[in-house]
Amino acid sequence: MPRFFKENFKDMPYIDGSDASHIARSLRMKSGEQLTVCDSAGTDFLCEITNISAERIDFNILKSTENKTEATVSITLYQCLPKADKMDSIIQQSVELGVTRIVPVLSERCISRPDAKSMHKKHERWQKIAFEAAGQSGRGMIPKVCECISFTECCEQMKDYDCSLFFYEMGGKPLQSSVNSTVKTVSVIIGPEGGFAVKEAEDIESSGAICSTLGPRILRAQTAPMAAITSVMLLSGNMNR
Repeated sequence: MPRFFKENFKDMPYIDGSDASHIARSLRMKSGEQLTVCDSAGTDFLCEITNISAERIDFNILKSTENKTEATVSITLYQCLPKADKMDSIIQQSVELGVTRIVPVLSERCISRPDAKSMHKKHERWQKIAFEAAGQSGRGMIPKVCECISFTECCEQMKDYDCSLFFYEMGGKPLQSSVNSTVKTVSVIIGPEGGFAVKEAEDIESSGAICSTLGPRILRAQTAPMAAITSVMLLSGNMNR
């Protein structure tokens, strides 16, 4: 069943703009058909279309239910910029796996260093990817893709989490010693293709992040975040809910 997002939907049971055009023109839905609208605050509404045009869709709310897809742990992914379009798939898959927020980071060994104009276009595309992935995977909220920050800013933000984990090819502590079902906020920090510089690893560990390992194998920049997020979800009890 098609799924869309709109804040305060209970008080304003209609959709307009590009989503209305998509429903009317691309999906070719008609009055009497049903779809799901999420208010981005954890409530899903099963709705029936009562009036439809390319500019606005009006609905009758048939029932509301609590969204059951959100995890008990809030994960923020700090991803150092990878090459080419790898960030697109990282965002898509991390949203499907349940992250709450994604923060692009510019670290010393990042090969990709877009200028301000290019970064603005990338950010718009990344947020759209997160939006579409949230709808596809039945999320109860749309994860935010933040503006790109420096590695120094990344270090400064580590104090905001119950548990901060950075994954280093030189090894570290096993995840089960850091994550359990009592942890509510986790940051996951992943390096670019060349990994972290030694000074960066020292700085982020000094900021309170735990040097962690995903095993003895070296993972690609786009594989490591998926392995890390999945592991955190499993250890926090969110794979058997």
